[in-house]
Amino acid sequence: MIRTESLTKYYGQRCAVQDLSITIQDREIVGFLGRNGAGKTTTLRMLAGLLAPSSGRIEIDGEVMEATEGDFRWRIGFLPDRPPLYELMTVRGYLEFVARLRGYDAAKLPRRLEEVMNLTQITPRADDPIQSLSQGFRQRVGIAQAVIHEPALVILDEPITGLDPVQLKEVRGLIRDLKAEHTVLLSSHNLHEVHETCDRLMVIEEGRLVFSGTELEAASRASAGGALRVTVRGAQAAVKACLDAQVQAGLLSSWSEERSAGDDHTALAHLTSDAPERLAKAVVDAGLALRSLAPAADQLEDVFTLLTEAES
Repeated sequence: MIRTESLTKYYGQRCAVQDLSITIQDREIVGFLGRNGAGKTTTLRMLAGLLAPSSGRIEIDGEVMEATEGDFRWRIGFLPDRPPLYELMTVRGYLEFVARLRGYDAAKLPRRLEEVMNLTQITPRADDPIQSLSQGFRQRVGIAQAVIHEPALVILDEPITGLDPVQLKEVRGLIRDLKAEHTVLLSSHNLHEVHETCDRLMVIEEGRLVFSGTELEAASRASAGGALRVTVRGAQAAVKACLDAQVQAGLLSSWSEERSAGDDHTALAHLTSDAPERLAKAVVDAGLALRSLAPAADQLEDVFTLLTEAES
């Protein structure tokens, strides 16, 4: 588990990151979002051990780390937005160089090289110079160098920039595969990819954490009145009775029917708290089939804008 406590960074008199306390669970993919200048890059560089915080601390599995400690930096894998690739080296030679630089066990290295090249699907180009690779393969090599030393946390900064649709789909699958062995923190301006890839979101604005949770929780919080669009299958009278009961119980402030198609009935429900799972449970407990439960603000771009503008 990765934790920060009151992580703060000043550049002169300007505070870039302020009292940032976050927790990332093992084998979780977390999307890290924020507008330009919000403090994302500064936070990533502190977590990667490339920048010392002004105050606060970073923990990995309960152990407090210092940015100046080499052992700490090697427990983190980092893919910056411009991967540090050596053009004239072969893929295999470059990964071996990076692993040795980070103190990886030489006896285990041959097997680890094969594992990582298979994971990132770059084995067919293992002996080719990096300068001959396409942008998609270069990004794969960048991810490979971030995981070659078996780090606890892998930080990916804009990992899909410049990829065509086919490459993008392949790298998206690769990022999902990393979850089997690593905790992943992914920063991206491509909100669709965050939606497709991440288990949870963290949103930073003006150096402060303004949200941490699932996309559905973010949308519930950002939507006026916590509005959700719920589709339930069952008799119309039973659906109405179920939703009316949630108003009486205080879970919903109100609801309105949007449309019906056969036995499927869609309503706009306004939560009184950020607890969409309680509405889902109430529907199931009533013996009805929950077909879908989605935020009324169902575009992540809209949710992101609402969250950041509300905190500005």
